[in-house]
Amino acid sequence: MATYTLPELPYDYAALEPVINPQIVELHHDKHHAAYVKGANDTLEQLEEARDKEAWGAINGLQKNLAFHLSGHILHSIYWHNMTGDGGGEPLAADGVGDLADAITESFGSYAGFKAQLTKASATTQGSGWGVLAYEPLSGKLIVEQVYDHQGNVGQGSVPILVFDAWEHAFYLQYKNQKVDFIEAMWQVVNWQDVAKRYAAAKERADVLLLAP
Repeated sequence: MATYTLPELPYDYAALEPVINPQIVELHHDKHHAAYVKGANDTLEQLEEARDKEAWGAINGLQKNLAFHLSGHILHSIYWHNMTGDGGGEPLAADGVGDLADAITESFGSYAGFKAQLTKASATTQGSGWGVLAYEPLSGKLIVEQVYDHQGNVGQGSVPILVFDAWEHAFYLQYKNQKVDFIEAMWQVVNWQDVAKRYAAAKERADVLLLAP
């Protein structure tokens, strides 16, 4: 049996209009995300074969492929739930996300400062990549990261809680080459309830991430 499976979308293809049109959501989920799931499973099979045959000539490529496809699967799985057609706005205590709102202010000085940093980090990712809001357990604060492709340039142990997909397949059919316009529009569909749940879960398991007794 396959180790990884493609999760179902938590809404229909048209749920994120007008920010993301149904064609993009369908292609992005059913084709691109599905390809990362298949790639991760295929690579696991190839690694199993390498172990059985004790044939390690391709180990570097296989390990890189596993990281690429698995990270693509994980980031996309977060991405779909980070969005909702009823989202957007600023996270407020009145909406039940007070802890997250306070953490953003503590970590970035203000919501406006955080929003500007994540927007710029996402929009200026070189080539394909992601802008990520992550919980960093050593400091107990939130940080913004750039993820190139699906790997690298991240703090070890940091937990992604809000991800903006800056790959061209996420926006090109609708926004053409205007990545900045897409990233700015993304703020209209952020599901702060989901982000707040991920933040709370990351804090709860911080001791495990730090290997504390």
